[in-house]
Amino acid sequence: MATVFPEKTVEQSPDGAFVRQSNRFRTRFGSGPGQLPVAAGRYRLLVSVGCGWSRRQLIVRRLLGLENAISVGYASHRGDDGWEFGDQPGGVDAVFQVPRLNELYRRTEPGYQGRGTVPTVADVHTGRVVSNDYHTLSIDFETAWKPLHRPGAPDLYPEALRPAIDLLNQQLFDDVNNGPYKVLFAQSLQAAAAAKRVFEARLADLDFRLASRRYLFGERLTDADVRLFVTLASFDTNYRPRFPRELGPVVRISDFPHLWAYARDLFATPGFIDEREQVSVGLRPGPDGRYRRGFAEGEEQPADPLSPWLAPHGREALGGSPISSGPGGAGTVELWRWGTAA
Repeated sequence: MATVFPEKTVEQSPDGAFVRQSNRFRTRFGSGPGQLPVAAGRYRLLVSVGCGWSRRQLIVRRLLGLENAISVGYASHRGDDGWEFGDQPGGVDAVFQVPRLNELYRRTEPGYQGRGTVPTVADVHTGRVVSNDYHTLSIDFETAWKPLHRPGAPDLYPEALRPAIDLLNQQLFDDVNNGPYKVLFAQSLQAAAAAKRVFEARLADLDFRLASRRYLFGERLTDADVRLFVTLASFDTNYRPRFPRELGPVVRISDFPHLWAYARDLFATPGFIDEREQVSVGLRPGPDGRYRRGFAEGEEQPADPLSPWLAPHGREALGGSPISSGPGGAGTVELWRWGTAA
């Protein structure tokens, strides 16, 4: 039986554009009413390294030194009933002893009919899902989990920049992180073409922004850089090969000199990618010697795709201002705060 992809059926607008389902479990970590208490060993992060939303959480977990506080379970692939733990011993998650992620969703909400997604955080004590909100998970790791950060961990969500980071993160999600999916899952060629134009225009905009800044907000590495990196790292090898030929030529990340150097800078930064993730984005061969291409094992054997990523990036001397013409510039932070004020 072929795997069913709700993204191509249910998650569609009337004009054939991909509309991603919302996240069902959104409880935040913290000490406030109804929030999840932070406790080392209490939660397990369930991920797929082939998923950019998952890799974001893994990067933040490594950068902050939360490896011993939050365990990780890897899903191998999606089957007829969603994500499966086929690569773990016995084909079940080592902690929850279930073969499929959806079993935890139905345990949490009997009769759950949505698409179980990665990343998911589940409570080790109860075996229930507590959050699958990839929008806020990394923010919570950066803030609520701060007492468990390693000494010297970077502040990826500095308080003074939070409104601007939030606005840029929204733009990155809509146009960049979700952009390739809007092309690949669209059921209308016109919708796919529109998404492609927006995606490529946003890359050009970010290339300009990064010409004079080492990171998106100048000298400081932030949560926004992690979000952008996961798409840059996988676009040329995983997304680009699947774009419909009817859409014409497709840019490469390497077509944007500043964006490409920035991506290599982050690639070289400890914590941004490990060998398992390099296999998932097609930079290293899998156990069978084949490279991942377009979310599958490719027949074509590329000529050492890793070497270009290891080239010197030359961005060490860049600093730059956190002020830009992008989201949050020209007073728009205040405008959006005013628009949502009580």
